[in-house]
Amino acid sequence: MAWTQTDLDTINSAIATGAKRVRFQTHEVEYQSLKEMLTARDLIKAEVEGATDRGGAIFVDYRGGY
Repeated sequence: MAWTQTDLDTINSAIATGAKRVRFQTHEVEYQSLKEMLTARDLIKAEVEGATDRGGAIFVDYRGGY
């Protein structure tokens, strides 16, 4: 599942209100602790921010040393 900004907003709202159950796009998750929610939030945030960071070029060097 690709995480979205909406998912990040949803988990942030749940954290702010103390809710442990979060409904995402296609499923619902019940977290056992705040630590678990913060870990999930950080993973979602990294994916969302990474999806918008399309800068830079990738160069591949195929020099053979056989």
